[in-house]
Amino acid sequence: MNQDAKKYRFVPLEFERLDEDEMLHRAQAFRRSVATRRSVRSFSDAPVPREVIDECIRAAGLAPSGANRQPWTFAVITDPVLKAKVREAAEKEERELYEHRISDEWRADLEPLGTDWHKPYLETAPALIALFRHSYDVEEGRRKRNYYTQESVGIALGFLIVALHAAGLATLTHTPSPMGFLADILDRPKNEKAFVLLPVGYPADGCEVPDITRKPLDEIRVWS
Repeated sequence: MNQDAKKYRFVPLEFERLDEDEMLHRAQAFRRSVATRRSVRSFSDAPVPREVIDECIRAAGLAPSGANRQPWTFAVITDPVLKAKVREAAEKEERELYEHRISDEWRADLEPLGTDWHKPYLETAPALIALFRHSYDVEEGRRKRNYYTQESVGIALGFLIVALHAAGLATLTHTPSPMGFLADILDRPKNEKAFVLLPVGYPADGCEVPDITRKPLDEIRVWS
């Protein structure tokens, strides 16, 4: 047994087995709830309670991760000066993307959604959560490897989005490419790589979203 494994003790699992009717009821209720979640690009500037965001980040921090390394940092940005810097840097990268990097096919796929390189919501939304992935950590003066960091941080992001939705807040997964400017602006260490930028807040009055549809179950599920 390696040294890291020795620090864990095993405890009884807390688990309640439900009857099938209750299982289905909860699954359907959860599906109906997340069906109302939409990506929002028009935010109110009304402040959001800090303790609500912290609780949602606590929930995200419960996500499973490779070897329980928990390779993430959630950097919450509310300072208007920092948000302005983030917007300026993000729009610079996004303008380059839209004008020079994306293919005609990609541009055509984006056109019905009405998106472009302008990102005013990065200043309007009361909070931005920059999620960073730790490629490694430094512990006791030595570099300690993390495992399955892309997958682990992706799962934590899913937890976070659903938690914020359940708390009554709107979000948008924003991934300007490249995102190195976030680590520079927020002075994050070299082992942290930006994974996503998540504006958080209330939808603006009169907010509209595209009338999109989702693939039906038969197109996304295969039984074997």
